[in-house]
Amino acid sequence: MKYSDIMRHGAITAAVAFASFAAKAVENLSTPQIHGVLRTRFEATTEEPVEYRFQVRYARLTLGGDIGSSIKYFVQTDLCDQGKMKILDVWSRINITRALYFQAGQFRMPFGVETFQAPSNYVFVNRSYMGKQMCNYRAVGAKLAYTFQYAPLLVEAGAFNPRAIGDHNVWQNRFAASGKATWSPGSLIFSAGMASIVPDSVRANLFDASAGFHKGRWQTRAEYMFEHYTGKAHPDSHAWTLWADYRFPVKAGIFNTMSVQGRYDGITNHASLAANPVSLPGEPLRLDTTTPTRNRITAGVTMTAFVSSTLSADVHANYEYIMYHSGQSGNRGEQSKAVVELVLRF
Repeated sequence: MKYSDIMRHGAITAAVAFASFAAKAVENLSTPQIHGVLRTRFEATTEEPVEYRFQVRYARLTLGGDIGSSIKYFVQTDLCDQGKMKILDVWSRINITRALYFQAGQFRMPFGVETFQAPSNYVFVNRSYMGKQMCNYRAVGAKLAYTFQYAPLLVEAGAFNPRAIGDHNVWQNRFAASGKATWSPGSLIFSAGMASIVPDSVRANLFDASAGFHKGRWQTRAEYMFEHYTGKAHPDSHAWTLWADYRFPVKAGIFNTMSVQGRYDGITNHASLAANPVSLPGEPLRLDTTTPTRNRITAGVTMTAFVSSTLSADVHANYEYIMYHSGQSGNRGEQSKAVVELVLRF
């Protein structure tokens, strides 16, 4: 056989093999799933001077799917978060074994429970202080997760860039890291974790523990978090939340479910980023200790219309009573207020 014939035969064989591989990949590619949540609200302060505002709090879209049984991908963006657009999650995951997977990209660090509550399943209109102000970390990095075969235990751990997710191009000389264990026997769920981050020029270490219960019409959870800055660069901070929700069927127009909920949460003086943080390239962001100690009591009622398993609408009505310590006070958005919110999930 001539050399040219051998090369032609090899090229044809390679082309056939590639076509077969591509066809099998397309066959194993699941249809991408597109979901979203739209949260629009009206707020009114209940302290003088009384003021009002309308907001599109979230207009969030997600795109995700599977490639075969071992690969998963997910993309999530906020088209409008109080008037701003944000890229939130972009990651891919590969199942190394049936129990172990590896995930890389931009996503929430595996730490805490409140921080993982998505806008599509918020029990209250506003997140707890813990989830919003102490531990609201997305980062760029990678993690491993292992599910034990003979116990309801999930263990996750990862390493991440310490800087904000808006800039992936800066070289680092330190890592952020976190780990979390979740044990879920029956209707109970317990978790504990630790995170080490570098939001300022010094490292902060956070510790978290939570316990929850979800059965029938009831769900409830308690969580505590502690943050310590090395070198006492900023004061230690504590945050906690305790809430319960009771759901029952109703027949009221389009609504077929009603729930009532209550929450007690709080946070001590906490070092947080300035409203418009500025830093030189390669330099850490500076923190301002601007979040004062306060407690909050939230009472709520929710009316829900379940149209299908993927389509529903909620009307939330919440009242938040905020108590500051030792004459401290917060900005206008952190005063006692009433909120009515319409939520559409699809």
